[in-house]
Amino acid sequence: MFTGIIESFGKIEKVKKKNQNIEFDIKSNLTKELKIDQSVSHNGVCLTVTSTNNDIYSVQAIHETLKKTNLGTLKTGDIINLERGLRIGDRLDGHIVQGHVDETGICTNVKEDGGSWVFSFEYSKDRKNITIEKGSITINGVSLTVVDSGIRSFSVAIIPYTYKNTNFHMISKGSIVNLEFDMIGKYISKLHSSNYNK
Repeated sequence: MFTGIIESFGKIEKVKKKNQNIEFDIKSNLTKELKIDQSVSHNGVCLTVTSTNNDIYSVQAIHETLKKTNLGTLKTGDIINLERGLRIGDRLDGHIVQGHVDETGICTNVKEDGGSWVFSFEYSKDRKNITIEKGSITINGVSLTVVDSGIRSFSVAIIPYTYKNTNFHMISKGSIVNLEFDMIGKYISKLHSSNYNK
């Protein structure tokens, strides 16, 4: 369980394909505090630490994860958002984030707006994911509030601190991002689906 408040960046040091899976070696200032079997959010994807060595640790993404996220596009030198799991008793400064990405989205526009930025995104019409204005959304692991909500689209406003301290400053029109929709919204959507009305 996570909150969507990014702790640090990770730098991809090595990408190793293993059958249909990919192992990533990641350099981070968090490494010395990590333990094997610990869960860490990587661009919003919960992955398990498999080894540590000085300031580099390793994780592996399976084929199913690679199909639903942008992790398969990562290459050496890329910067990713990192967050360690929520500790019971900590403040929940973002919102409840599972680290289970629902799908990817594409950035359709970035607009500077008086010292902040408005990012617009589109996502698949084939799934039943939804957003609502002032609702929560997780983008690359970052907990955000939806500004405008449309059919298969939404926008978010990014303050300078978030822009600088997450990889939002690397997102541009055409960038593929990981999306985790609000858990309560997903339950409501499923309850109203045809399978539950029979």
